[in-house]
Amino acid sequence: MARPASRFVCQACGAVAPKWAGRCEACGAWNTIVEEAAPARPGPAAKAATGGRRIAFVPLAGESAPPARTPFGIPELDRVLGGGLVPASVILVGGDPGIGKSTILLQAAARLAGAGARALYISGEESIDQVRLRALRLGLSTAPLGLAAATSVAEIAASLEAERGVSLVVIDSIQTMWLETLDSAPGTVAQVRASAAELIRLAKARGFALVLVGHVTKEGAIAGPRVLEHMVDAVLYFEGERGHAFRILRGVKNRFGGTDEIGVFEMTERGLVEVANPSALFLAERRGNVAGSAVFAGMEGTRPVLVEVQALLAPSPGGSPRRAVVGWDQGRLAMLLAVLEARCGLTLAGADVYLNIAGGFRVTEPAADLAVAAALASAVADRPTDASMVFFGEVGLSGEVRMVGQAEARLKEAAKLGFTAAALPRRPAAQGRGLAVPDGVTAWEVGHLADLVAQIAGGEKRRQGVAQPGRPG
Repeated sequence: MARPASRFVCQACGAVAPKWAGRCEACGAWNTIVEEAAPARPGPAAKAATGGRRIAFVPLAGESAPPARTPFGIPELDRVLGGGLVPASVILVGGDPGIGKSTILLQAAARLAGAGARALYISGEESIDQVRLRALRLGLSTAPLGLAAATSVAEIAASLEAERGVSLVVIDSIQTMWLETLDSAPGTVAQVRASAAELIRLAKARGFALVLVGHVTKEGAIAGPRVLEHMVDAVLYFEGERGHAFRILRGVKNRFGGTDEIGVFEMTERGLVEVANPSALFLAERRGNVAGSAVFAGMEGTRPVLVEVQALLAPSPGGSPRRAVVGWDQGRLAMLLAVLEARCGLTLAGADVYLNIAGGFRVTEPAADLAVAAALASAVADRPTDASMVFFGEVGLSGEVRMVGQAEARLKEAAKLGFTAAALPRRPAAQGRGLAVPDGVTAWEVGHLADLVAQIAGGEKRRQGVAQPGRPG
């Protein structure tokens, strides 16, 4: 009897290897290659049946109505999705264990069911009694939500085929689903890919929105094959620190709306509660008379968000100073420290540098450079920045401050929260139209980083590691 064909597949990236190895050559992960049964190859008859049919091409110009949307009734979630659920769309939600993925989806499904839509919640990780206990704690036990506990994709597909008028199906989680036609265990690359493909096919055919919950790796990426993110219409990540009550729902892909939109929630005993004004929340505990602090006026999608940047410098006991960052890119901090030393005359090489974005928020845009530089200069000079000023702008390697987008939206958010001054990049004269600055806000245009350092240092010569800043000639 012939031995069934097999292949070796990396469970981290899905690459196929000719034989088993301890390390995947494609992604570099260790101990992730597993032997799986090779898929059956189609015979000549199958190839002939699938080939030869012509496809139709249509003109690019045409009239297409915008997709109809069904709002969840949770404004922060609807904002990230671009206005609500699109029929037959597929959404992938990832996040660390215990961050609140199941909680927010149970709340959203119950809210949708309470509005009269048919919503189904299928759990592969918890029993029905466990889900009911969570619903009771969240005050959702009376919601008309369909609930089931299953892991077999064949059984789930047969059940969904028999349902009528379904608007939403939640699968928690895709790593627990399995198909009987595959010999591999649930959670492997083959099972995740095949199970997701079957569920997505069913959602597109039946017209209901599908939400898949995905586990994440220790690096924060969704576990399983990367192709899973390409198969879905939207990818949402739940972010947050265990020590903070705030949770950030960030959209990194959305075929029906903008990306990089965020929704801010607070974890309470009654579940996740949306935060309508995250800027006021992140600045609630700020003290403006402390050195090493600056307020950054950032943008997350179309939403302006103000957060506090904190910097601390301490003498380094050894010969290798430490650089610790929370909520920002460590490589960008190293670049900014080099610019401050080489272009602005600050002495930072012998000090440990600690940088923190307060509130557990994560900043990714380059516009935070100016706020970080202000916090570092304030920490070195031991002089507080102006408590009524916000900062934003990108810093180049020569020390120039570059323009960033949506400056007017940042200034409006700052004015709304009571800030009266803003340090921002100098606007080139060639751009013509001036910047619309809100009433009561004074705009200070910074052309070079040395100007900002000189203002914070107060023009003093060397003092606590601060050299007289001067622009390179």
